[in-house]
Amino acid sequence: EGLVSGELDADTYTVSSEGIKKEIANKTHFFKQKNNATGIEKSALQADKKNTEVLSSKQIRAIETVLNTLNTHLGKPQDIEFAFSDKELFMLQTRPITALGSEKGEYTLWDNSNIIESYPGVTTPLTFSFIIKMYEAVYRQFVGLLGLKEAEIEQHKEIFANTLGLVRGRVYYNLLNWYKMLAMVPGYSLNAEFMENMMGVKERFELKEDFRMKKGLARLRIFGMLFKMINLQRKLPSERRKFMAHLDSVMKEYNAIDFSKLSAKLLVEKYLNFEQTLLKKWKAPLINDFFAMIWFGTLQKLTVKYKISTNKNIHNDLLCGSQDIISVQPIHRTMAIASAIKKVEGAEIFFTKNDAHAIVEGLKSGKLPEINQLIENYIADFGERCIGELKLETISYSQDRQIFIKLIQTYLKQNITAKKINKEVDSKLRNNAQQEVELALKGKLIKRKLFNYVLEKTRTHVSNRENLRYERTRGFGMVRKIFSALGKKLAEEGKIMNARDIFMLKKEEIFELVKSENKFDAEQLISERKAEFLAYENAEIPAERFYTYGNDFSDAYIFSQEKIEDYGNKLQGIGCCPGRVKAKVRVVKNPQELDSLNGDILVTSSTDPGWVTLFPTASAIIVERGSLLSHSAIVSREMGIPCIVSVSGLLRSLSTGDEVVMDGSTGEITILEKE
Repeated sequence: EGLVSGELDADTYTVSSEGIKKEIANKTHFFKQKNNATGIEKSALQADKKNTEVLSSKQIRAIETVLNTLNTHLGKPQDIEFAFSDKELFMLQTRPITALGSEKGEYTLWDNSNIIESYPGVTTPLTFSFIIKMYEAVYRQFVGLLGLKEAEIEQHKEIFANTLGLVRGRVYYNLLNWYKMLAMVPGYSLNAEFMENMMGVKERFELKEDFRMKKGLARLRIFGMLFKMINLQRKLPSERRKFMAHLDSVMKEYNAIDFSKLSAKLLVEKYLNFEQTLLKKWKAPLINDFFAMIWFGTLQKLTVKYKISTNKNIHNDLLCGSQDIISVQPIHRTMAIASAIKKVEGAEIFFTKNDAHAIVEGLKSGKLPEINQLIENYIADFGERCIGELKLETISYSQDRQIFIKLIQTYLKQNITAKKINKEVDSKLRNNAQQEVELALKGKLIKRKLFNYVLEKTRTHVSNRENLRYERTRGFGMVRKIFSALGKKLAEEGKIMNARDIFMLKKEEIFELVKSENKFDAEQLISERKAEFLAYENAEIPAERFYTYGNDFSDAYIFSQEKIEDYGNKLQGIGCCPGRVKAKVRVVKNPQELDSLNGDILVTSSTDPGWVTLFPTASAIIVERGSLLSHSAIVSREMGIPCIVSVSGLLRSLSTGDEVVMDGSTGEITILEKE
């Protein structure tokens, strides 16, 4: 009665991915039944109970479990009334939460398990407006390659146009539309499972039957699709070669352009021409990604079906030691530069005693020409391979050499030049796994031939998947250069206050601004966006997986599906590279803040290829997000560094300084002590 009438204050408990937030009311009175009379009366509360919590954390989690069950069973978030009696939870009433605004849009599931690798943290409006069009164009092209007719693609154009969402500045997959897209081609169940493995999606989302292809039509079309897939697989090597030749040609042409000398209109024209290469000529990477997903999933299934090993991750071990993945080259090249500096008289002192600006200026003036040439060669090859490399707002090594110089200084200070990448671990894992396969399939000629064929295809496509991601980095790097030049030009013309303000505008808004000075109030919009995205930087991060009705991302309309559990001292993920390590952890949210890992275990939410130069400083790697085909998994296997990915509750459970034992084979993590 006291709460309903508003006369008394209540405790408030908010459960989120960050844990349980408690707002404990100052309680002065309570209502009780009148002595020997009908009705209730207000009474003073005992002093020692005024700031006592009404519910324990265990009781809150019990309520959360009930809510999750109800939401799943009834299909809508519920407003419940409950009571505890003798520590037992009783549900008194449940009803759908009112004012949810379900009429605002379709039930939509959002997930950033995998895409957070490419777009960590807050992403600007320019980057999102660019990538959402990229995704739309390439996946329209993709389903077309698998046999979907243009009329059908156009009929579902809204699906392709909305495969992503920008949720409080962070990029998420719109899983509803991804599953719908898969349902357009035959073999939905198998494709969905393989996609989930590739994207690191932890829980299946069941698409309504009324959207999935009718079984009769699916059977009819699957033969046509199989024929197309066989043809695509056969042509893929030549398609990759043609793609590389074309991209190299375009990149050579664009690298020769001095963008600072072009007008704003000409820069837009250059961008639009380059965009066609990214949108229309991306056939080979698309096909390779699809087959990497299919072959990897098939390999995983065969290891189980043929009972190859008791090791659940043997399919990972079989992929170790490829020695052809370009993502590890930046490590080798950076180590080589650091080694060369140590060999040149006075060079190490120059690099360790000066700041990055002084080093860059010294190299420009002719100091240490051999070292400068090594650095310039690195920038030419990997200048865009940096932290957040697919975000256009990122300042790359090509744009600011001081960032790369600081990295070299870190290698020198930590003597990483002396650390060898343990290729023996990689080779041993692969050889041992291969021996288990031979033993399990001994005397089974047909099964062995099939298994080895699938293994060969998986190795090829997984390696090429990682290598083709580098080509995407090159392409995005060129887009970054064009828009950065355009920002400077618009600032010179007085259309924006600062060159980097361009990243607060959407692509279409920029084009409009270039065309007209009068119809666009850029200054006011940029100011509003800066405040909005700064708030996103400082706000609580949305859950890894949640649902909404439509695209309203305010607090009232985001419903998390993440289970807030007390994991105790045991965590479980997916083992990606074997090795048992006992060490303290270092939680890293932004690698640019980091000076040294010094053999600590790297613990983070996700990584992208820009993190790879930090890997040699870690004794092991544990990542909250990701999948068996994510960047962390592939590169750690290649380098022989123990690694676990997809660990629920990782960042809630561990803090810098905690000591753990991690097992890269089983994916088990045991917390030994907390400081």
